[in-house]
Parts: sequence; structure tokens; C-alpha cells
Amino acid sequence: METDKIFYYLALQAVKGLGPVNAKRLLNHFGGAKQILEEHPRNLKMIKGIGSYLLHQLKNPEIFEKAENEIRFMETKNITALCFDDSSYPAKLKHCQDAPLVLFQRGRINLNKKRIISIVGTRMMTPYGNRFLKEFVQEIKKFDPVIISGLAYGVDICAHQEALRQNISTIGVLAHGLDRIYPKLHSGTASRMMENGGLYTEFWSGNAPERENFVKRNRIIAGISDATIVVESAHKGGSLITAEIAASYNRDVFAVPGRKDDKFSEGCNMLIKSNKAAMITSVKDLEYIMGWGVEKPKLHQGQIEIFVKLDEDEKYLYKSMINSEKILLDQLALESKLSIQKTLMLLLQLELKGLVRSLPGKWYEAIQV
Repeated sequence: METDKIFYYLALQAVKGLGPVNAKRLLNHFGGAKQILEEHPRNLKMIKGIGSYLLHQLKNPEIFEKAENEIRFMETKNITALCFDDSSYPAKLKHCQDAPLVLFQRGRINLNKKRIISIVGTRMMTPYGNRFLKEFVQEIKKFDPVIISGLAYGVDICAHQEALRQNISTIGVLAHGLDRIYPKLHSGTASRMMENGGLYTEFWSGNAPERENFVKRNRIIAGISDATIVVESAHKGGSLITAEIAASYNRDVFAVPGRKDDKFSEGCNMLIKSNKAAMITSVKDLEYIMGWGVEKPKLHQGQIEIFVKLDEDEKYLYKSMINSEKILLDQLALESKLSIQKTLMLLLQLELKGLVRSLPGKWYEAIQV
């Protein structure tokens, strides 16, 4: 753990009123947390969104004291801090504008696997939802995924427990600091998750599981994952918020359908009806839409124009893809250092020119000419 770097990142995160968007704006301009906190106020003030209040807070010595205290806590509890520019920071989450500056981690977490899914739903899970969940997790084991959820009652804890039974890596994203487990009843499950998965949170020690923290927690669940699956939900609930956030991050969203008069299927049916989620009844649906079972199509000896006119951005993106069999949209944007929106626009242009093929599940491949 690079203590010096983490110290300054924590101090930056401790600045009152400085959200992740403005923090990243500063990082992009000055290059690091230490540089920001040592920068002259007149230079900081030139950055959009940095007014007199934030300038005062950036120079508040209390932020360094808070950072020191948190590092001491981390050392006693074997907690790792992941800074936004670390290679170990979840790659998919980096694309989210409001991703936290620092994530705290416990356990043996490996997100280098290709397939990461979140499973969410009501705290009042019915036997119907429980049966689907158990069958689904058993079936998905063949893909060796990471299963993300929120360690809450109902669907969340059942997803974690079934993953453990199937020896699938599972991660709980918490709405509080790592000085506690909420609900306390799930402490045993959380402990078992440390061997093959673990816990994530953006909240410091001492942060209680307050209502507003759960929405913040949900964006991390959505942002880490390739896809979010809503097992059961009433017409309102946190899992619907997670689904909305996932869609806003350009992630795939799935919902398990239910009978029209089942209270805890109302939310899922609404997501499907409004085209905010694809219907899922088994792993086969996920496999098809995500393209997990799709082998690379054989290219026909087509009459592809060799000398296609490309602008500089198109050339850059095409060269980024040419050495990959296929690549996820998020990964391509990250490697190309382009926004998701810009990458999508360029991919469409390249597809129209016959140089890129889109595959299910937001996968793309370059057509070599």
C-alpha cells in the first residue's frame, strides 16, 4: 500500500463539498492529489466548479488529520484503499462520472475475470424469487463470474450465500464503513466471503448505514458490473434505482418476470414493459444477450473497400481494436481514453464503413481488411 499517495487521496476525499466530479476535474488538471493540495489557491480557482468555499476547504488542515486517522484504522483492520488512478481500481467503475475517488476493500477480490454481474432485488423475497435465484446461480457457475450485491436482507444475502455454496467469487458493496457489518445478522456470511471475494465501500470508518448512503452504494453495484439482474421488486425500491443507474451507465439490465398480481413482481414487470430491462428466465437469456456463448463469426471474403477514408479519431479507435479478437465497449473506451458517448459514435461510423462488427452484449470486433 502506497501510504503517501493514499494519504493525499484520503485528504482530498475528506474535503467538504468536493464531490467526485470536481475532484476528478482537479486530478485531470494537476495530475495527482498531492499536487492539488499543495497548489496555490489562485491556480485552483481557475478550475471550473472551484469557488471560494471549496478553496477554503482544500486548505483546511483538518483533512490531513482525518486522513491520518483513517490510515491507522485501515492498518488495524487489514483494509486496502484503491485510489481512482490505481490499476486495481475496478475498471468498469472508472467510466462512471460519479465513481468515488477512493474505494475501501477487504478480502481476496479479483476483478480480472471477464464476467461480472450484480444481482439485486427486494428484501422480502418470495419462494418464486428464491427458486429462480438458486437455479440461476447454479447455472451461471460454468462462466466463472463474479457476483456483486449489497449484503442486505432478501435477494442480496441469498445471492451471496448461493455464490458461496457454488464456490463463485462474490462481493458485497456496503452503505457504511468497514468498522461494522449491517445488518449484523450477516456478519458470518461476510466473513466467509473474505476467502473468495470480499467487501467494497466508499464510506469511511464511523459512517453509519444512513438512508442516503444506500443510493450511493447502489451506483457502485451498477458501475462495477457488466449487467444488473433484478430478481424481484415491488413498484418502488432500491433495486429499481440500481437498474436505472445501470442503464444510465450503459450497462445491460435484466428483470425476472412474474404474474401481474404479484406485489414483488410489479417492479420487474414494469422494467420489462417499459423496455428498461430485458426479460430473463434462465442463464440462457443472459448468455445470448451478453454474447457469452457467441463464437467469433467467420468473415466472408467480402468486397470491403481497402482504402476507406477515416478521420484521425476513427483511425485511432480502429487501430486500438485491430489486435483484439473482440472487445467490450467499456474496455475499448478505457483503453482509448475516450468517453463512452464518443466511442459509441465512432463505432457506429466504423460499422457503417464496414470496418467494425457489433456483437451481442456490447462487444465489438474489428474487421481486418
